[in-house]
Amino acid sequence: MMADKRTREHKVYIPDAAAARQKTGLSQAQFATLLGASKRTLQDWEQGRREPSGVAKSLIELAMQRPDVLVEVFGKVA
Repeated sequence: MMADKRTREHKVYIPDAAAARQKTGLSQAQFATLLGASKRTLQDWEQGRREPSGVAKSLIELAMQRPDVLVEVFGKVA
């Protein structure tokens, strides 16, 4: 008789700020500068402790869709 092998599926939530930064390939300091935020604020967003708002949220959405454009246009700032 075979044992019942149940597998658990674990889903990991990655906040948009972390996923967006990963897509751009920028460091936390660079991405924070690009968004006009402090590195600490970006870390709070990436850890899910706070939510970005306003322009930062729009830029994060842009980075999710077109990280190449964000880096091309704003990357010189970072």
